[in-house]
Amino acid sequence: MEPVSSSVNNSENPVGFNRQVLVDLVKVRMPYGKYKDRIICDIPEHYLVWMSQQGFPKGKLGVLLGTLYEIKLNGLEYLLKPLR
Repeated sequence: MEPVSSSVNNSENPVGFNRQVLVDLVKVRMPYGKYKDRIICDIPEHYLVWMSQQGFPKGKLGVLLGTLYEIKLNGLEYLLKPLR
């Protein structure tokens, strides 16, 4: 996955947010572990808290899990509803 800030023109998106991350949260499935095959956005918050303490994995999966952790931590789940 490319860096968040390089995927979108900064004049359109001043914070450099990658919209594809939100789309992936509702489409990509967890590849392993207790929640294997569950769509990433459906992983429970308690698991994300535990994983944040352990350290998120490297790469795209880590970006997705870290983003979902921040979304749930800040009560922003409504951002994902239109994408489902």
